[in-house]
Amino acid sequence: MTAASDQFAIRVTDLVVGFEQQTVLDHLSLDVRRGEILGLVGASGGGKSVLMRTIIGLIPKRSGQIEVRGRDDGGLLGGHARRAAAWGILFQQGALFSSLTARQNVQFPLRENLTLSDALMDEIATAKLELVGLGPDDWDKFPSQLSGGMTKRVALARALALDPGIVFLDEPTSGLDPIAAGDFDTLIKTLQQTLGFTVFMVTHDLASLNTVCDRVAALADGKIVAIGPMAELLRSEHPWVRAYFHGKRSQMLRPAKD
Repeated sequence: MTAASDQFAIRVTDLVVGFEQQTVLDHLSLDVRRGEILGLVGASGGGKSVLMRTIIGLIPKRSGQIEVRGRDDGGLLGGHARRAAAWGILFQQGALFSSLTARQNVQFPLRENLTLSDALMDEIATAKLELVGLGPDDWDKFPSQLSGGMTKRVALARALALDPGIVFLDEPTSGLDPIAAGDFDTLIKTLQQTLGFTVFMVTHDLASLNTVCDRVAALADGKIVAIGPMAELLRSEHPWVRAYFHGKRSQMLRPAKD
């Protein structure tokens, strides 16, 4: 691994992805630095989730390169999930298994990827649930018994089960009230700073972008049209970026210090 590649957790170069006659990502390039929280924004249907799923390996690419931790694996799943422990993902709305308890949901990636005793899996799962702020009263609840915020926390604990170096978050605060969303933002930031993993976060939540992300990338017309700290994006002259960050619903934002 070169010194340059060691600086980045993910490098996407000239990526083209499409469906039938439609091109969704058009020679898109993006670098995600190791140990940062990168937020990805874009119009609804503009390709944010397509980009994340292509990096993971759920959607095939037409051309281009996806390099993860210095290796071109054609997407994480294409590289055997980077030996399982390389990444974790929090799906939108949590995507917990309804027939499994909170603890069993967290144990799922352990059972799929490792050979451990039941006692050790219980120990790891409860430790991850405690890490995200859930106590013993919550461990054996089923998803139907959890609030929206608790569901997100269980899903985050499951994403962290294998101690990943990269965590993908798909609209992590979607469906949460402002207080719960703020608490979840704080949790993500605290865990990232404590554990040192890289975060790739797809979100439309302006508050999350402003308070959690080290950098923000804006996706429009199939390409990354602006990237940098929030203060830089607020100064961008690109029409879509200006409309997004200076519209009526973005008045809460204030330029951050460089």
